[in-house]
Amino acid sequence: MTEEKKAKNNDIIDSMFKSGAHFGYQKSRRDASTTSFIFGTKNKVEIIDLEKTKEQLEKALEFVTNLAKTGKQVLFVGGKSEAKTAIKIGAMSIDMPYVDGRWIGGAITNFIEIKKRIAKFEDLQKQKEKGELSKYTKKERLLIDREIDNLDSMFSGIVSMREAPKALFVIDPKKEFIAVAEAKKGGIPVIALANTDCNIKLVDYPIVANDASVSSISFFVTEIVKAYKAGKPAKV
Repeated sequence: MTEEKKAKNNDIIDSMFKSGAHFGYQKSRRDASTTSFIFGTKNKVEIIDLEKTKEQLEKALEFVTNLAKTGKQVLFVGGKSEAKTAIKIGAMSIDMPYVDGRWIGGAITNFIEIKKRIAKFEDLQKQKEKGELSKYTKKERLLIDREIDNLDSMFSGIVSMREAPKALFVIDPKKEFIAVAEAKKGGIPVIALANTDCNIKLVDYPIVANDASVSSISFFVTEIVKAYKAGKPAKV
C-alpha cells in the first residue's frame, strides 16, 4: 500500500470514528451475523471494527458509482427520526426518490398501484395550483385538501419514481424490514447501514456501523451521495 493510499485509508477511518460510527449496541442485542465485526467492548457497548466497515463501505460505494454511470435510480429509505433529514437532503441533492417516514407497503411489490396513487396526487396538486378546486363546496375542498396532505406525506418523496428502483439504500434494515423484504422479493439489491442488532445476511451490501446517531448516519449518506455524483456522466 502506497503512502498516499495509507493516508486516504486513515482519513476515512478517522472520519468514521469522529462521527461515532464505531458504537454498536450491548452484547445482548447483537445479531450473530455481525459477530466478526466486533472489535471489543467499552462501558458495556460493543465497539465495531472500522477497518472491516471501511471494506464494506468501499464495495457499496463502487456499486453505487456503477449505478450512476447508467443513470439508475436508488431509493433512499430512512424513517427513524435520526435518519429523516439526512435521507431527504441526500436523496434530493442527486434527484433520487426517498422515503423519510413510514414505508409505503407495496412501493416495490405493487408498484403499478402505487403509480396510480402518485398520479392522483399530482393531478390534485395541479388542480389546486390552477384554482380548479373552487367548483367544489367548502366542505368538499376541505376533504380534498386533507387528501392532498395525506398523499403528500406518503408520496412526495417518490414522485420521480416512474419505475421500480434499481437499488435501495436503507438506514437500519431491522427497522425497515418490510422495505428490505419487498426489495428481496423484487430482486432489487439493498445497500444498508446496519448496526450490530441487524441480520446483515438479508442485505446485499451491508455496512456495519452505528445506525442510531445523526452524525454517523449523515456521514454514510454523504459518502453514498458522493459516490453517485462521481459516477454520473459529465454534462456536455
